[in-house]
Amino acid sequence: MENFEPVYGTGPLLGIAAGAIALLLLLIIRFRMHAFIALVLVSVLTALAAGIPVSGVMPTLLDGFGGTLANVALLVGLGVMIGRLLEITGGAAVLAGALIRLFGEKRAPLALGVSSLLFGFPLFFDVGLIVMLPIVFSVARRVGGSVLTYTLPTAGAFAVMHAFVPPHPGPVTAAVEVGADMGLTLLVGLLLAIPTWYLSSYLYGLWAGKRFEIPVPDDIMSDGTVKHDDPPHLATVLGILLLPMVLIFANTGVSTFAATGTVPADALWVQAFQLIGQTPIALLITVLVAMTVLRRGRFTRQRVEEIVGGALGPVCAIILITGAGGMFGMVLRTSGIGDALAGSLEATGLPVIVAAFVIALALRVAQGSATVAITTAAGLIAPAVQAAPGLTSIDLALIVIAIASGATALSHVNDSGFWLVGRFLGMDVKTTLKTWTVMETLIGFIGFGLAFGLSLVL
Repeated sequence: MENFEPVYGTGPLLGIAAGAIALLLLLIIRFRMHAFIALVLVSVLTALAAGIPVSGVMPTLLDGFGGTLANVALLVGLGVMIGRLLEITGGAAVLAGALIRLFGEKRAPLALGVSSLLFGFPLFFDVGLIVMLPIVFSVARRVGGSVLTYTLPTAGAFAVMHAFVPPHPGPVTAAVEVGADMGLTLLVGLLLAIPTWYLSSYLYGLWAGKRFEIPVPDDIMSDGTVKHDDPPHLATVLGILLLPMVLIFANTGVSTFAATGTVPADALWVQAFQLIGQTPIALLITVLVAMTVLRRGRFTRQRVEEIVGGALGPVCAIILITGAGGMFGMVLRTSGIGDALAGSLEATGLPVIVAAFVIALALRVAQGSATVAITTAAGLIAPAVQAAPGLTSIDLALIVIAIASGATALSHVNDSGFWLVGRFLGMDVKTTLKTWTVMETLIGFIGFGLAFGLSLVL
């Protein structure tokens, strides 16, 4: 809503913001209201409480919702189609088997983790974990030792990629809110995801496997083997996984050269690279390639349409939640709450990247959902980011990682991932807290530490 002047001062606006977040948490935690409905309801009430005219409430809500979904829905939808096609055809088993042969069985946790990092690009955390667990259990039975030695590097890889790297909804939403370049966010996210995973998931997984002897569950698989009819070749799997990254990085490189005058910005080939390297176009090309290559000799065209169409159903709730989070963020900005928070943070002297991490962490601990924590924190911190002087494109990408890190740490009993991992491994709550929660907290704090450190030197 344009030309709206805040009707309250900083104190009342911050009070309204605190009340809105408290109400949001109360609805989700105490009354078990779905996060999408809670975010929409709180957005409406916040807009009215902050003095936005009744005639301007719906335009404000729709602008925030539509503006977020314009980016998030496209990327998430295309990304999950790629992941589903690879999942159905057995690409995960092919890649994991090849890496285990390459690294050797003694380094099976490393091989499983690297496989999961690669598949973590298109696969969501819960989907990726369920796809990889049969392979993990098969390897654990064959090699021996605690199943944690193999599961934590695998689960941690999916968790890191889900939090740090587009096209996953969290980093996409945060990048949209703070105005970060999507391709650069992907590049920075990947660069930070690898050391974060190695320190917090791989090395910790090796240590936890020696400390906690958790046997492989007996009822997950009948014979400990993974079978797929006519799985794709390893080169095909790697090509599909790497294609969107190559296209996106090519766009980033060409755009950099064009900006510095190294290549002519108006040349047709430069513009072509910039177009196909846009994240949505790169993912669209990859979907078309995957549908063509993976269908051949396996599926009919109708079956391929069923696979990609079926992939969208499970992510609808996530897409709607992120859209509602963008709606809430628009209300905060339009009402003046965001500017009031930005001014308050500036007065405290707290760096924006630190404030982003702390806000996301507090929301994560309070209500459990990483997606809700990221979208809400990004909406709150966006005005402070816009008001902060001298922030570069890399700084913006690092702020996205800081938000994602805060929304990952301290997973506990109000997080669905906590119960997913604990249930599949047959662990009690106490052991899950000592293993999964510790790993997630390490991911959050190490990821933030790396992002904050880079922000100081770049």
